[in-house]
Amino acid sequence: MTDRGVQHEPRDDLYSKIRAEITVWEALEKLSSSKLRIGIAGLGRIGKENLEGVKIYEDYDDMLENLDAVIVASTTSVHAEQAIKAISKGYHVLCEKPLSIDDLTVTYEESKKKAMCAFSRRFDASYREAHGQIAEGQHGSAVVFRSQTADLLDKTGSFVNYAKTSGDRKLKSLQAFGVTAVHPELNAMNDRDNAVATLEFDGGKVASLDCSRMMAAGQEDTTEIICEKGSLRVNMEGRKNHVVVHDAKGARRDLPQHYYERAREAFITEAYEFTTCCLDDVAVPITLFSSVRAIEIAMALQRSLVSGNKIYFGEDGQEISKTMSKL
Repeated sequence: MTDRGVQHEPRDDLYSKIRAEITVWEALEKLSSSKLRIGIAGLGRIGKENLEGVKIYEDYDDMLENLDAVIVASTTSVHAEQAIKAISKGYHVLCEKPLSIDDLTVTYEESKKKAMCAFSRRFDASYREAHGQIAEGQHGSAVVFRSQTADLLDKTGSFVNYAKTSGDRKLKSLQAFGVTAVHPELNAMNDRDNAVATLEFDGGKVASLDCSRMMAAGQEDTTEIICEKGSLRVNMEGRKNHVVVHDAKGARRDLPQHYYERAREAFITEAYEFTTCCLDDVAVPITLFSSVRAIEIAMALQRSLVSGNKIYFGEDGQEISKTMSKL
């Protein structure tokens, strides 16, 4: 029976969707029948309270026995040390950013295991859709990239504590500016609570990055890519869910209060795909070397933020100022 005015999908398209769903279930069934022994560094107090039936270690080295993989989600200052130890023991590693630039890649090159830096947005369904359309050339060449990350105003000092322990195309130049509007103590760590950056790439491409730690309503991350034949916008109207309240004060919706609320499904996808790569011995979706390049750019932005100078890069990717200082 066919209802008037209702458009039904062609049989081939419908079959493809059904086949895709079956494939997903087959993959899940395969994964559930396989076992990957994983150790997690960095559970913290809340993590301990919410885990049952899991062995807790007080010392990282004691945990590195009889495992297949390690997730490094501890404080930034020990990321490199813990990742290198795990890789040296012959384990696969999923490490939260940031990474170490030199030692980690050398250790990885000597290993045959999987190593990946956790970039959750690359596993977000919306960002993947936008990336796929651009990669297919649906909107022409991408010219301008704008992205903003804004976190809820924090009054506990966690951003200050974090600062104490932190640290494809050719890049032509970059510059960063920042202010400390609500956390002046960040200046002592060469950090800021609000900052903007511009990056210029070869081929006539530019990127603009905005970061803020003083949002009043909640966590927001938005991205816009302007192409020759159109533009794509991701999460421009942030929302915790699809509930909109209408009352005497007007219409409103809740925002995520932290990044995990916004990106929970991306974290799950990231963990699933990393696990699959380990079990099936296939390449990870994010190479370690591209992650290291991102850290190199971030470090250059940090130097520009502190110095107030614009930094230029030569054809070899090295900072021109560094090259000139050696002459």
